[in-house]
Formats: sequence, C-alpha cells, structure tokens
Amino acid sequence: MGNEKLYKIGELAKLADVSPRTIDYYTKLSLIEPERRSDTNYRLYSDETLHRLRRIESMKNEKYTLEEIKVNLQQWSKVSSDDTVTDKLTSLQLHLEQLMKEAKELSPLVQQLKPKQLKKLYHILTQPTAACIEALIVLLGKNPFS
Repeated sequence: MGNEKLYKIGELAKLADVSPRTIDYYTKLSLIEPERRSDTNYRLYSDETLHRLRRIESMKNEKYTLEEIKVNLQQWSKVSSDDTVTDKLTSLQLHLEQLMKEAKELSPLVQQLKPKQLKKLYHILTQPTAACIEALIVLLGKNPFS
C-alpha cells in the first residue's frame, strides 16, 4: 500500500461530490468497500474507490439502476483489476448507449433514404463498427480466435 492517500468518508464524499450517506449506502450494497479501518475504527477509502465512485455516479447519470451498475462493475473487475481498463470500458459502454439513442432518433430519416444512399451509409458505418466490436471482444477476453 505504501504512501497511498486514504480518505475518511467525509473527505471522499467531498472529492466525489456525493453525500456521506450515499457512500454509506454504496458500501452497504457492496458497490464500494473501504480499503481498511483506522486505529480509531474509521473506514478509510483509497483513490481506487474514488475512481469507482465517480464511475458509479457517471453511470447513474446515464440512467443505469444500481443493480445494473453492480453487475457491470463485477463484470469489469473480472476483465481487469486495472482502473484504466475499467474506466475505458465504462466510457465505451456509456458512449455505445448514447450512439444507440442517436441511432433510434435517426431511424425515421434512414428509412427515407434511397437505395443508393443507404448502401453508401452502410459502407461508411460497417467497417468502424466491426472494428469496435472486435476491440471490445478482445478487451473483454472473449477473443474467438484464441
């Protein structure tokens, strides 16, 4: 652990811009957990917990339920314990959700396209989409080629 900064619940709450009650609740739900306890029995949280807390709040803002968030965090933890990877996965998932919303909004316009326009759109979107899917499969450790 070394010189890693540990935060009491009030400090963590202030840094994450949430209430101490929220941290208590997330701890009770096992979304986050203290790194250790102090000699005076205070819960102490690490920078990793701060990053996880920010990830949780970001997903809540995207309308994920706490149960969905818990499942996603568990899946990402299985993929990698590296915060950079889990942050990237969170970012990708939120971005994909946004793209799906936008695609749904564009659906009526796409249906009005002429066959030649539709074919051109298909070619523009297919290759980058396939590359993203392949990258996600590899990131998630489900590479079909291994």
